Amino acid sequence: MDHIKRDTTNMLVFLPRDSQTMFALADHLLHPEGDALPRDVDAASAAALLGRGVACRAPVSGAVYGTLLNDRAALAALGDAMLAAPYKAPPQAPVLYLKPRNTFAGHRAQVVVPDNALGVEVGASLGIVIGRTATRVRAQNALEYVAGYTLVGDLSVPHASVYRPSVRFRARDGFCVIGPALVAAHHVAAPDRLDIAVSLNGAEPFTANTASSVRNVAQLLADVTDFMTLGAGDVIMLGVPYGSPVAHVGDIATLSIGALPPLTMSFIAAPDAAAGATVQAGEPS
Repeated sequence: MDHIKRDTTNMLVFLPRDSQTMFALADHLLHPEGDALPRDVDAASAAALLGRGVACRAPVSGAVYGTLLNDRAALAALGDAMLAAPYKAPPQAPVLYLKPRNTFAGHRAQVVVPDNALGVEVGASLGIVIGRTATRVRAQNALEYVAGYTLVGDLSVPHASVYRPSVRFRARDGFCVIGPALVAAHHVAAPDRLDIAVSLNGAEPFTANTASSVRNVAQLLADVTDFMTLGAGDVIMLGVPYGSPVAHVGDIATLSIGALPPLTMSFIAAPDAAAGATVQAGEPS
């Protein structure tokens, strides 16, 4: 999307996506369902709003990219398989995949579990939101290009292969739940040391930390922008921790990263099993 800035009337306006001016994100940007425009509010106001149980749209609409194998445990779990075909060697550059627009969903989304899928893997990733055009940035100043951070529920049908990331398993409708807020970067002092938690139905959560990343936020941005330009409003996910839980029909997942507002989603059955193709884990894309 074009990125967002407030003018002197305190209204949100849109600036060209290729602008070199960082968009002015003051605090916590949320887009409650039913509101024509997002709201940029302080943390207390955001908490009060979310405490009333409001659903929100995704607070971003630029391109969203996932990052595979940026978790040390995920890379280690592949072991010698990384040396065999089709991989033949560990990745030397970030392994990215696109989460297209059909996957976008917001806070309190209802996510359809594909018919015959063995559940949905619920990965919590830190979403790095770009504030101005970034091309070949250096790690030393990469954070200057970050407008803020958001929480991304990166969903997928469980599958073993990470070679040529599967569109069929990763890009189903609603499989990228984002929000509820885009939090200004100055509120996130240490993005590389944030606790991650995913809880299903209020049970003991799966936990991890962004410190387990192979590439930290700055290095990931430097390596990605070495071969592609990122524009204002684009999102790069830091990566999903290894061993993320699998949700099934009827489950409610709550995701948290650091002090970012928690993200909630529920999982429902497909309304009509004949409405789309079925998916079996391990089936080639």
